[in-house]
Amino acid sequence: MSSIWNALITSYSALAVVPFIPFFLVYLVSSLRGVDRKRAIRLAMDTTTVFLFGFVAGSLNLRLHTSFGPFFIILVMLIGGGLIGNAQNRVKGKLDPRKLVRAVWRLSFFGLTFLYIFLMLLHLIFPM
Repeated sequence: MSSIWNALITSYSALAVVPFIPFFLVYLVSSLRGVDRKRAIRLAMDTTTVFLFGFVAGSLNLRLHTSFGPFFIILVMLIGGGLIGNAQNRVKGKLDPRKLVRAVWRLSFFGLTFLYIFLMLLHLIFPM
């Protein structure tokens, strides 16, 4: 059983280092299955966020010599969710949790992509 777990960890780590590969794989598979382009891109974004989260959290831990990386990302996501939820409540008068989670998750994709590029360049310019 531990060999299966180790294989899952190794494959996740490999895909987290190059998250554009899962993005293109999910986009390609969903396009071949007949999903429209807009929905295929959104599905690819949603799945790639998981891999970006792993890389950025690990890189923050490595650079800052701490284990607070994933907690910091979750904290920023929760603060963003609170701000978006407050705005949604003020505009519509009610909260739609599904739209709120989707908005936070997709905004996390863009933020984590920016951090991925920044941290990858930082690793290449100033190796540890």
